[in-house]
Amino acid sequence: MKKSFPGLLSRRDFLRNSAVGLAGLTAAETFSQLHFPPESAAAQISAPQFKIEPRPVIKVLRWGGFITQEEDIWLANTRRWENKTGGRVITDFVPFHDVRPKSSLEATLETGHDIIVGWFDDPHLYPEKLIDLSEIAIYLASKYGGWYPVCEQYGRQSASGRWIALPLGCTGGCINYRKSHLQEAGFATMPKDIPGFIKCCQALKAKGYPTGFALGRAVADANAWCHWWLWSFGGKSVEEDGKTIAINSPETLFALDSVRELHETMVDGVENWLDPDNNRAFLSGSISVTNNSTSILAAARKQNVPLAADLATMNFPIGPLGQPAELSGMTQAYVFRHSLVPNAAKDFLLFMFEKEQYASWINGSFGYITQSLKHFHKLPVWHEDPQILPYGNCMERMLPNGYAGHLGRASAAAMSDYVVVEMIADVCLGRKSPRAAALRAEKRLRLIYD
Repeated sequence: MKKSFPGLLSRRDFLRNSAVGLAGLTAAETFSQLHFPPESAAAQISAPQFKIEPRPVIKVLRWGGFITQEEDIWLANTRRWENKTGGRVITDFVPFHDVRPKSSLEATLETGHDIIVGWFDDPHLYPEKLIDLSEIAIYLASKYGGWYPVCEQYGRQSASGRWIALPLGCTGGCINYRKSHLQEAGFATMPKDIPGFIKCCQALKAKGYPTGFALGRAVADANAWCHWWLWSFGGKSVEEDGKTIAINSPETLFALDSVRELHETMVDGVENWLDPDNNRAFLSGSISVTNNSTSILAAARKQNVPLAADLATMNFPIGPLGQPAELSGMTQAYVFRHSLVPNAAKDFLLFMFEKEQYASWINGSFGYITQSLKHFHKLPVWHEDPQILPYGNCMERMLPNGYAGHLGRASAAAMSDYVVVEMIADVCLGRKSPRAAALRAEKRLRLIYD
């Protein structure tokens, strides 16, 4: 028998009956209280100076393929650095899911690209292979209003405190939906709480408008919505000590039991979806709701103006935790120790973060990248277009994917192995019961964290 949401999803009752849920809330609040230097401190710290190697050639491995203007601006800024320094940058754009295996192989072989622009906590898989970027990170924080708390979690190695990566931003994830379909289903807007969200999705499916959320190994989309779902119910993979596995909990079982109701509203085939597939399904009219970056909106405005006008966006609904608990596609830049041009690489990254370049990239990329430094929330892109506005809040609504523990090799490996995604997929696809799926995830995490 299915559990009904009324009563079970009362935040007061849930937190009163769940010490784990309360602990999760406390941890989330702790992230929001981290202190950053005020913008006025910028004058006290000079920009780092790097003695660039003669005639440097920097090789960059970077994801790409969704927003053309984002890549064009990145390359235009790259050319500006080349003109300024006389150096050369070779940028290899690859699909989302190819960055992780390629960069891991290069880390092992100690050869290949100098700079990786990759995902989430991948640099924590091989921190000893990376150069220290602390000088740049401290300078940027002092000049541009500080990093968002979640960026501190991602960029710094927990053991040493050194910055092993520079968070460039996130491909913000929001709920995308068709306004006209909601109205036909009896809803004026998408509910902002999970029980209302499920009811709306059920009403849409009854009207012939299914939803669609990736359950394949989609680096950004599947990880984003599956972690949001787990965390919003008070579930988590590991405790704050970074050692105690916490996935097999009443909160996780509640989340897994409830996600079956959402899956019943989905179109067939989501178990095979990678990152491009929900875009295609939404743009073709096959689904009415999904989670995504602004790439769907950008494509709709270019290809299907009526669809673009019918599209609405909102931040992810709130669950029993009672506050945002989201995961967007954090993208980070880091430099390998095997680089023959480390100073040029550092100078290039610093240049790309300075306001003239970074502001043009964020502001000109149609909201595809949400800023990692607080100062850049002031940019016009986050305030002039209601369809883009929610994406500007994604970074401050995020938790790190290793929540509630610290980031490191284990958290990176758990995400690389899609432990949370496949736990939810097991239940949605009927491969396992919630209890069996949680037990399997627990065993996998124990092997990873031991």
